[in-house]
Amino acid sequence: MPHSKYKSMNPKFAFTLFLFLLGLSFSPVTAQQTDSISNAVPGPVFKNGEAQLVPEFSLQDNWIREELWVETSFDSDNDGKLDRMHVYVTRPGQTASHDLKLPVIYMTSPYYGLKIMSLIRSPKKLFWNVKHELGETPKSHKHTNFKTRVKRPFMSFYMDKTWVSRGYIMVYSSSPGTGLSDGAPTIGGENEALAPKAVIDWLCGRAKGYKTREGNEEVAAYWSTGKVGMTGTSYDGTLCLAAATTGVEGLEAIIPVAPISSYYLYYRSNGLVRSPGGYLGEDMDVLYDFINTGDKSNRKRNNAAIRDSLLVPGLDRITGDYNDFWESRDYLKKIDNMHAAMLMAHGLNDWNVMPEQSYRFYKAAQEKGLPVQLYYHQNGHGGDPPLKMMNRWFTRYLHGIENGVENDAPVWIVRENKNTPTAYHSFPDSNASDVILHLESGNNGPGHLSTEKPADQKTETLLDDYSVNYSKLHESKNAKHRLLYVSPVLEKEIRISGVTRVTLRLACNKSAANLSVYLITLPWVEGKHVSIYKNIITRGWADPQNHSSLRKGEALRPGEFVQVSFDLMPDDQIIPKGKQIALMVFSSDQEFTLWPKPGTQLTIDPNSTSIALPVVGGIEEYEKAVKSKLYLNAE
Repeated sequence: MPHSKYKSMNPKFAFTLFLFLLGLSFSPVTAQQTDSISNAVPGPVFKNGEAQLVPEFSLQDNWIREELWVETSFDSDNDGKLDRMHVYVTRPGQTASHDLKLPVIYMTSPYYGLKIMSLIRSPKKLFWNVKHELGETPKSHKHTNFKTRVKRPFMSFYMDKTWVSRGYIMVYSSSPGTGLSDGAPTIGGENEALAPKAVIDWLCGRAKGYKTREGNEEVAAYWSTGKVGMTGTSYDGTLCLAAATTGVEGLEAIIPVAPISSYYLYYRSNGLVRSPGGYLGEDMDVLYDFINTGDKSNRKRNNAAIRDSLLVPGLDRITGDYNDFWESRDYLKKIDNMHAAMLMAHGLNDWNVMPEQSYRFYKAAQEKGLPVQLYYHQNGHGGDPPLKMMNRWFTRYLHGIENGVENDAPVWIVRENKNTPTAYHSFPDSNASDVILHLESGNNGPGHLSTEKPADQKTETLLDDYSVNYSKLHESKNAKHRLLYVSPVLEKEIRISGVTRVTLRLACNKSAANLSVYLITLPWVEGKHVSIYKNIITRGWADPQNHSSLRKGEALRPGEFVQVSFDLMPDDQIIPKGKQIALMVFSSDQEFTLWPKPGTQLTIDPNSTSIALPVVGGIEEYEKAVKSKLYLNAE
């Protein structure tokens, strides 16, 4: 969800605004306006395994732009008629003659119908209030109706210019209940997968398209080869997974960027109510309101049937526990249907849609034996793979050119302070192994991380206070609100690749508490434009009530110790020479969790607390890096 202040635009808003503005300057060109196009029909051109720019396809004045509605197999707005999805097509004028068929790159989105001013003016009152005790029934928040954008084309220019000129047809559709599409938004419901399936079926001649929303005059995709690829970022990338896991024939390849593979993991962490980064208080119903831009006459009925009767009861902000509702919105559960080749992309420092979302799906697709490639970069939300990678992927699987992309390096990671990716054989790196680091108590100061388990130590405590931002918790003045354990100064750089796992034995003086764990580097680098990876390696959150079961937590008994073990976000990062690695444990996270009244006390048993750090080269490389055992002031 967007912030209400334009000047403090966050990544999700900025991405949407960027695409929106790119689509403002075009007016449709119809098939009847292409009489002047040469009778000679050019075809795609390939060089070094990539589709090349074709001059005849690059003449934007000759592009055919048309809209239609594809009929689906469902009636999600319960109006007694099968829903129709609004579809927008951009294709080279040369396809008007029926002599040229081209493959399709297809993007579907819930954002195409959203008016830009709705983003700018979206008030905080539309979000859940996070300032309340854990387990307390949250107060309801306001809902709103956003206006629908009807000016066309929508967000098309950027992708049209890239792909139509290279011998593809671009197809766009609004997802159910958004823009000019029928139906109801369901935020991960079945109709959001069946809608793009219907469009792909139409592109392959298996479904019907119509010139108007209500009419019966059919439109055929005679210009389609029946080979379809999909791409998109964030929610749009999520819909790539949704379509692929239907197993629809004709969808040959997908390039999802920062997709959600599990809505539970987007709004929860290990039983804890946790907001996506930058959208404190967002939840399923808030996102529903944001994309609910479809036919106004259907909204009241949709709100009652979907938002109020399905989403709000299912999301359960009281416990944050996993349930059947969340399970139904996990695309990993449906991956057995998938056969499309996948190039997955994500930012390792994306704290909106966090990198576990892509990693778990990539890993499952890899284990399934699908053609897969992984692209990671060090930035935040969004970030397509380089055009060359995308081009080779679509050229191979849509045009059928044997360019050997399946033999390219399977993993590409953009290293720190670089612009181009480095090739790797795997992620996590096959040479990485866990280094177990134990805690040494700091006696009221920063403690240490050690490869050797110390003798028995006393417990240590911290006091919860959400008002202290994580970026200030390393400072000694806030020591009572966190526990900090630092490594020796690194004499040489080390690379971490994979998933860090933390195990804590803790007790609480209340029946519930937030638990936040950060792996950071010290000294902390200050500044307005400092890359987040300069300070944060990875982080994670958990509800200690869910220490024994993800599906259902149980109230803590004050003073009774429980053991909590969970993964932090996957990462691949080089920690420079001269830095210290630090484990920071605290309770409420100002930017991500609920805000209970300050004062809850957590007690940590350092004797039974450790982290498993995936270091390339394992314990040998780690010991070489910290051989002097030099510790500096944690400040």
